Amino acid sequence: MAEKIDDLTIRYEEDGIAIIDELDKVILSRAAWCTIIFRYRQWNRAKNEYSEDRFSIRRYRKVKDQYMQQSKFNLSSIAQAKKLIEALNIWIDEAEKA
Repeated sequence: MAEKIDDLTIRYEEDGIAIIDELDKVILSRAAWCTIIFRYRQWNRAKNEYSEDRFSIRRYRKVKDQYMQQSKFNLSSIAQAKKLIEALNIWIDEAEKA
């Protein structure tokens, strides 16, 4: 794992190929518990190409000066991400009107 939040990554390589290719990340919260959303693509061995963009929300906890992953939620498609955004926008609008 990593000692600093900024060093956390989901990039994973095998045999010189980035199986999980991290494209970007946004740190949503910084503390002993932190939350990061990653934009990534995954290598498809059968098709010999990368997937469309995917997204992963991950929670990390600092234990003995190292951030350890505690949980994750993966959005497997852009369509799923759009549905999540739509639901959040509706709920946020409702909460702001209350």
